[in-house]
Amino acid sequence: MNYIGSIQTMAKINFTAGRVSDHRCELGKSQSFLWDSTAPGLGVRATAKYAECKKTDRDNGNAYIFQAKLKGQAIRITVGLTANWTIQEAQAEARRLKVIIDNGEDPRQVKADALAVKQDARNAKQAEQVAKQAKQLSESVTLSIAWKEYVEERTPLWSKHHITDHARMMHVGGKPCIGKLKLTGPGPLAPLAELRLIDLTNARVEAWARVEAVTRPTRARLAMRLLKACLNWCAAHPDYAAVTITNAAKSKKARESLGKPSKKVDALEREQLKAWFDAVRQIGNPVVSSYLQCLLLTGARREEIAALKWDDVDFRWKKMKLNDKIEDFRMVPLTPYVSHLLASLPRRNEWVFSSLGASSGHIASPRLAHNEAVAIAGLPHLTLQGLRRSFATLCEWIETPGGISAQIQGHAPQGVREQNYIRRPLDLLRLWHCRIEGWMLGQAGVEFLPANEVQEL
Repeated sequence: MNYIGSIQTMAKINFTAGRVSDHRCELGKSQSFLWDSTAPGLGVRATAKYAECKKTDRDNGNAYIFQAKLKGQAIRITVGLTANWTIQEAQAEARRLKVIIDNGEDPRQVKADALAVKQDARNAKQAEQVAKQAKQLSESVTLSIAWKEYVEERTPLWSKHHITDHARMMHVGGKPCIGKLKLTGPGPLAPLAELRLIDLTNARVEAWARVEAVTRPTRARLAMRLLKACLNWCAAHPDYAAVTITNAAKSKKARESLGKPSKKVDALEREQLKAWFDAVRQIGNPVVSSYLQCLLLTGARREEIAALKWDDVDFRWKKMKLNDKIEDFRMVPLTPYVSHLLASLPRRNEWVFSSLGASSGHIASPRLAHNEAVAIAGLPHLTLQGLRRSFATLCEWIETPGGISAQIQGHAPQGVREQNYIRRPLDLLRLWHCRIEGWMLGQAGVEFLPANEVQEL
């Protein structure tokens, strides 16, 4: 046995099937080699682990190897087990490896590069399939699917009223109306619900706007604003951005079709207070009558008063806790006449303005009763929101500071002083609120003397 550099050499033989399979590791050695005389560098390696294998064992652990020098350094490459490769295949592989080395390349690196190319091809194909599937999925997403996900994500940041608005926009309709022999109609955005986002073009929204403008332009304008916000969210969503290139709700033609909202001017004038109070106090349902009077005398939003609970009313310290649109809640004074109205109401459940027929347990929106009272009083059309507007307007008659009435009504502070410096105690609000209530009752001719005793639940 001779050594050239670090490459072991020995006498070469002509490989035959018998010689290859009979080769065993020499006693006392970890491995022994046979070298082929036909293919340079091709050998058979036997290890001590398989030294005791019988000559009849086909899988004796022998392996074909290729050994050569590359740039002065010896390298050895395992070709494969002799049980899996024929002599001819091993010789052909050895010649191939010899050609690579003669070209100055490392066969191991060549193999690694080839595997990398194949892996890159597989990765590219897989990525193409994933992208294709993602595209097909995103192109199949309808407005209702995106809307549902949008609402679920944004719900923690919204008020209850805003959440309800979004639900009504997509309402499919067809459900029985409470107390009526008819079914509910679909929401403004229901006609677009099953439309794919990719098909929600300017032209489609403009056609929708022309139809909705005929019957419900006010609701449709709100629907447009909510749709615009939803599509902005979709444009920033990783799954929907590709199919929401343009926000179709920004269409100028659609806005023109729906028109501009008219400025609301309905409000009670000073000389109309008597007629209004006379008519509202004659309403047969004391809950409805008290509710409407409280709306005017507190200037609160209709849903804030409707959701008032007995636990939120403090008769002893003369204050109420109202759910607020700007903040979580706000404290407002419990004025004498409002306290009198609330104390006279039946305590049938947790709600102050209870309603046994409503699913919520409290009064919802007694527009019909109010409209009838307004008609009996011979007054112009007046909405429930108009009562809130009336409070703000009538406060001017007794020169109530704007910040006082705004804070009672739950308006956001305006200006640097209101936002950062002025902190009014409830007693100061009560001082002015009692003046406001007393003046309104005086103009309405309502005779009321506050009770001295403390009202308790």
